[in-house]
Amino acid sequence: MLRSLPNIFWKKVIAMVVHIFVSGVVQGVGFRYTVLKKAITQDVTGWVRNLDDGRVEILAEGTKEQLDRFISSLKVDNNPFIKIDDLEIEFQDRSLGLKKFEVRY
Repeated sequence: MLRSLPNIFWKKVIAMVVHIFVSGVVQGVGFRYTVLKKAITQDVTGWVRNLDDGRVEILAEGTKEQLDRFISSLKVDNNPFIKIDDLEIEFQDRSLGLKKFEVRY
């Protein structure tokens, strides 16, 4: 019975996950804390961490609308030391039930 609801309902209510790899000048410049602030502002849960290869990995959970706003926010209003060259983005239709957004080490 739930499947008969309009697509607009599913886009707004159903939580999903996005896995993001960010490359550029994103380590040692406050980027993880910028991501944390933006996630909290967009009401997104998940985590962010540095990778050994110089990239930053983000796992975020929210509605499609929240995640789209969050991803868009990553590209703007950063401090001048942050330079994003590329975002590898993969959406996953699943929910992890994450309760907060955190910086992982």
